[in-house]
Amino acid sequence: MSKETEKGRVGSSFDDFLKEQGTYKETTEQAVKRVIAYQLATAMKESGINKFEMAKQLKTSRSQLDRLLDPENDKVTLAALSRAAKAVGRILRLELQ
Repeated sequence: MSKETEKGRVGSSFDDFLKEQGTYKETTEQAVKRVIAYQLATAMKESGINKFEMAKQLKTSRSQLDRLLDPENDKVTLAALSRAAKAVGRILRLELQ
């Protein structure tokens, strides 16, 4: 093993692979949306809030809430995600790296 190779790592990272394929940005964005949708659905379940109650708290329709929770929908606004997080007693935190 050379000094340049980290112990336990061989080859490039998955991020490097995605960058080489030209899909890093879209893959990362989709992964973030999936995680947030999953976290919201989990928080709703933990809080005992069903979709009807959640939509009522957000002053929106159930179909609009379904779009918010859809991991494939990338048209969700930060404001909508923030309101949804507050409705389940959480906060939305974003950061630049």
